[in-house]
This record gives sequence, C-alpha cells and structure tokens, in this order.
Amino acid sequence: MIVAEIGLLIYPDAQLAAVYGLTDLFRIAGDVTAASDDGDPAAIRVTHWRQADDGAGVACTYDSHPGKPHKPSHLIAPPSLVMPGKMQSMRGFATWMADRHAEGTTLCSVCAGAFVLGETGLLEGRQATTHWAFADALGERFPAIKVDVDRMVIDDGDIITAGGILAWTDLGLTLVERLLGPSVMLETARFLIVDPPGRAQRPYNHFVPRLDHGDAAILKVQHWLQATGAKDHAVTALARRAGLEERTFLRRFQKATGLKPTEYAQQIRIAKAREALELSRRPVEQIAWEVGYSDASAFRKLFQRITGLAPTDYRRRFGVAAG
Repeated sequence: MIVAEIGLLIYPDAQLAAVYGLTDLFRIAGDVTAASDDGDPAAIRVTHWRQADDGAGVACTYDSHPGKPHKPSHLIAPPSLVMPGKMQSMRGFATWMADRHAEGTTLCSVCAGAFVLGETGLLEGRQATTHWAFADALGERFPAIKVDVDRMVIDDGDIITAGGILAWTDLGLTLVERLLGPSVMLETARFLIVDPPGRAQRPYNHFVPRLDHGDAAILKVQHWLQATGAKDHAVTALARRAGLEERTFLRRFQKATGLKPTEYAQQIRIAKAREALELSRRPVEQIAWEVGYSDASAFRKLFQRITGLAPTDYRRRFGVAAG
C-alpha cells in the first residue's frame, strides 16, 4: 500500500549523498512496516526528478514503485555542494514546485535547498531554516523570509525546512513519523543508528493539515491561514477568499479538511503556541496574545484540550529553554 510519493529534486550540484540517503531511509522504513504487517504493508514511493536540459520541463528519472501516474505528496530540495552564491538559477524547478504546491504537495528543503524553495516565492512571510553559515545570504536574497537557524527543522504544515547539510536525516525521519507513525520512525532511526528528531518522540500528535483533497478553492484558503497564523478566520472573509457562498464554503471546507474553519484555525494557532513554548521563555500570556488569543485563561483550556497538557506542563516537559 503506497501511502505517499516523495519526490527528490536533482538539480545542478545537488548533494547526491542526501538524495540517495533519503531514498534508502524511506526504503528501510518500508521494510520495517513489511516486517510487522502480515497484510498489505505501507510503503513510501520515492521518485527522483531532474530539470530538462532546455530548462523547459521536469522529468522523473527514478521510481521505486513504477507503473502508476505521478502525484508527489512531498517534494524535497536537497543540500547543494556549492556555496549559495554559485548555485545556478532554479527558476524552472521553482515554477514546477509552486504548481505542485497549489495542487496540495508539501514542499521541503534541506540546508541550501532553502534557496531553491525561496525561488518559488512561497516562503515569503514565513519562518524557514537553513545552514547557519547561509543565513545571511538567504535573508539578503529573499528578505521576506523569516530566517531562523536556531532550529533544525521547521514544520509549517505545507512547507518544511531543515537546517544543516546532514539534516536530511531529521527531515526524512520527520516525514516517516508523519506518514508511517512514530514506532516505524523510531525503528528506522535505530537501524540507521541516528538520533530521532526530538519532536517525533513526543506522545502528542502535531497538527498535519490535509492538503491533497483536490479542492483548489479550499486549498487556497488553507495556504492563506497557514501563512498568516490563522489570525483572521472569520467565515465571511474566508468564503470571500475562496470565491464561494458561505454555506457552500463551510460544507466544502469540512469535507476537504475534516474540520470546521474555527477548529482548523485553532489547530494552527496551538501549533504555533507549542513551538513558542518549546523554544522560548516568554510568558504564557504573551504567547497566547501572539498566536491570537486575548483571553489567556481560554487559551490555557484550549491548549490542554488539544495537547493533553497545560502550557506550563508542556514547556516543562518539552521546552529546550527550560531550566
């Protein structure tokens, strides 16, 4: 059973060790599921993509499970072997990636792959990470990106960026946890003798939005909510952004995402709050305000309902700045 198709981009001077390492990592994860499943084990389809010589198109050059039409659920831009200033323009790849993102594909990057992702324009106004030595260059080339190199992986739902040149293991295991579950991720990490990402061992599920439902109008709203932190989620405004009548919008939104708009916005806001609690010492009241809640008491109740922990307990357990 194929649960996802992950496409790996092979652009000029891309680090092939990351491309083939991720290919092996996802195959090993599939072997783990096969060893513990007597029926139809889950597997990740891996494909490799190169830009045509004329720059006019993108073609698949490797497919771990050939035979079915391609519809990548995730695309990964790997690290580069050259410094960002020497990287060739990826405009052809960027256009293709942006088109796939508009269809529901989650875009990912590792290290200097963030520069490839930056050319899509989809990182504008968002937080992203890259190699610490490339932070200034990324900010100068794409000033609208909020560069944060203190974090190894930034999972923003429909866009995931990873930091250093070997952070492809962190990204790969994060995707395995998302697609095949934490036990498969941990067994894969154990087999590879690498440390699992810290977040993947947590007993509370992180919000993973459904993006491959095929409803372009709803997907447009989802992308806008994610990019803005769901600060404004009034149904009237969302329906207008989708170009739909309110009743139609509500019906299609819940069908596509499995949630009502308010519930969806809450999940995005709480995900932002979790990150702030994990990575800072800012007061809970301030974090509540930053993610869109003026009533800290209501925020605390909602946070505990969604995560199973009060904000202070969550920080005590998972906060890297605690102590």
